[in-house]
Amino acid sequence: MIISQTPYRVSFAGGGTDLPAFFRREVGAVLSVTISRHAYVTVHSRFEPNIRVAYSRTEVADDVDHVQHELVREALRLTGLGKPLEITTVGDVPAGTGLGSSSTLTVGLLHALYGYRGQVVDRYRLAREAVRIEVDVLKKPIGLQDQYAAAMGGLNYIEFHPDGVVDVHPVPCRAETLDELERRVLMFYTASNRDADQILRRQSEGTADRMPILRRMRDLAADMRLAFSERGDLDEVARLLHAGWELKRSLGFGITSERIDAWYDAALRAGAQGGKLLGAGGEGFLLVVAPPDRHAAIREALGHPRELKFGVDRRGSRIIFISEQH
Repeated sequence: MIISQTPYRVSFAGGGTDLPAFFRREVGAVLSVTISRHAYVTVHSRFEPNIRVAYSRTEVADDVDHVQHELVREALRLTGLGKPLEITTVGDVPAGTGLGSSSTLTVGLLHALYGYRGQVVDRYRLAREAVRIEVDVLKKPIGLQDQYAAAMGGLNYIEFHPDGVVDVHPVPCRAETLDELERRVLMFYTASNRDADQILRRQSEGTADRMPILRRMRDLAADMRLAFSERGDLDEVARLLHAGWELKRSLGFGITSERIDAWYDAALRAGAQGGKLLGAGGEGFLLVVAPPDRHAAIREALGHPRELKFGVDRRGSRIIFISEQH
C-alpha cells in the first residue's frame, strides 16, 4: 500500500492571472501558501481482477476506461496502471470551497500511483502532469496555480509565461512571520459550496475586457511578495489582501454575493484588517486577517460560523506510508 498526503492552498493575490486567457497575452503571477489541511490517496493491490475506487461513493470497474471518477481514470491512464487495484481518496475539506481541492487531489493521485510503481517523480513533473489531466484532457476552465502550489508546498510566488512555462519562486520569509500569520488568520466556512468552473469560464471569456484590473491584481502579488520577504509586514499584507479583494469583486462574474459582502463588511467593522473569499468566488471559505485580540469580536459579528484552523504546510505533496508488499 502507498499513501500520499497533499496540501490544499490559500491564494493570497493574483488569482485569475493564472488563467490561459490572461497569461497567453502577458505574464501572470500569484502568491499563495499551502495549508495544514490535506487530501489523502491510498493505492493498494486488489485480489479481485478489477478496479475499486472509493470516494464520496464507491465504484467497481472492469478496466480503466470504465472508471467514472474522471481524475482517477485519467491519472491511471497517464501512469500506465490498471487492474487489479484499489484506490481510496479522503479530504480534510469538502470540494468546491475555494482551496484548490480538485488539483490537490490530482497531484496526490499521481504521486501515489507513481509511488506504487516504485517511481520517484519530481514536483514540477507532478504539477505539469496534473495540469495536463485537468486542462488539456478534461478541458476544465481552470488556472494553473493550484497544481504547482499543491506539489511544491509552502509560501510561493508563481509566474505563468505566455509560452506555457511556470516558474515557482519560494518566498524567503522568517519563521516568526509565518508563525504570526498563523495567529492572525481566520477562515470561516460560508456553509455552501459552488461550481467554480462556471465562474472561471465566464472570467476567461471576459478577460480581454478586464485586463487593466487583472494587471493590478497581478502586481499586488509582487507587492505582497516583498511585504512577506523584505519587511515581514503583515499589516501591509492585510492591506494588500483588502485591495486585491476590492479589485477581484469588481470583475463581476458572480465572484461575490450580498451575503459574502455583508460578512466581509461586518468583519472589517469588528477589527479585521483585510481578507478575501478564497478560490474563484461564489461561496466557500472567507479568509480574514486581524490582530488576535479582535478575533472574538469578529466571530461574534459573523454569528460564530464554522471555522477551519489556519496553519502553513511547508512541505507540499509527499508519500507518508509505504507497505512492505504490494
